[in-house]
Amino acid sequence: MRRTGPTNALARKLIRILRKQNKRIWKRVAEELERPARQRVAVNVKKIDKYSKPNDIIVVPGKVLGVGTLSHPVTVYAFAFSKSAKEKIEKAGGRAGSLFKALDEIKNYKNVRMMK
Repeated sequence: MRRTGPTNALARKLIRILRKQNKRIWKRVAEELERPARQRVAVNVKKIDKYSKPNDIIVVPGKVLGVGTLSHPVTVYAFAFSKSAKEKIEKAGGRAGSLFKALDEIKNYKNVRMMK
């Protein structure tokens, strides 16, 4: 049986845009987003807190969930956020944004980390 990829039009558009980028991180994010929705990445806020440093940029090729707390400000870009995750990130002094925004806003890839 042939793989068809995501049926979500927004996800398909994002994957096409990411594949055209010259950075390896975006190609890897596109590969992760092509997976079936049941296998897509879900990252908790406590994992972001544990594996990031203050002012890091975190890219999540899936959904960020609100389990745990965040003790330092980070910028998180993801395909989707739960309501509580977005609130916790902003409460810690960080920012939460979509992967579309990340393509425009990230210029320096020095402190960018992909979490899955």
